[in-house]
Amino acid sequence: MGNDSATNDPAVIEEMLHKARIIAVVGMSDKPWRASRNIGRYLAENGYHVLPVNPALKEIAGLKCYSSLDEAQAGARERYGAGIDLVDVFRALEHVPAIVDDVTRLGIPYLWLQDEVVHEEAVARARAAGVKCVQNDCIFREHSRRAADH
Repeated sequence: MGNDSATNDPAVIEEMLHKARIIAVVGMSDKPWRASRNIGRYLAENGYHVLPVNPALKEIAGLKCYSSLDEAQAGARERYGAGIDLVDVFRALEHVPAIVDDVTRLGIPYLWLQDEVVHEEAVARARAAGVKCVQNDCIFREHSRRAADH
């Protein structure tokens, strides 16, 4: 539970929250009680461009939904003239290696695995490809805590 300070560098978290502008939320749900929906909305309300990735849905909370990271990357370039900065993952562990493959292939600089999502092997592969990673932590908690400090 909570964050594992052995793997997450506070300076990397700080960098991600400040430098990322376009965030793909993989596994974002349209169910109001799901953390993925509420955190995606929170990020959108706090200055980030949020691209939900969920092949089952067309739209979530007024945001156009993409069926894959490839589609979201194309959408980001089309809408904002830049690619995705950060991929925030709300998916079960077995999906993480394929997401890492997409992130590295698409050249996305940041990967964030939400609470209780830990995949050392996939994260090691992402880091080896130059992707900065956070795992088993909540982007909402980290962002709101810093916002409260300012």
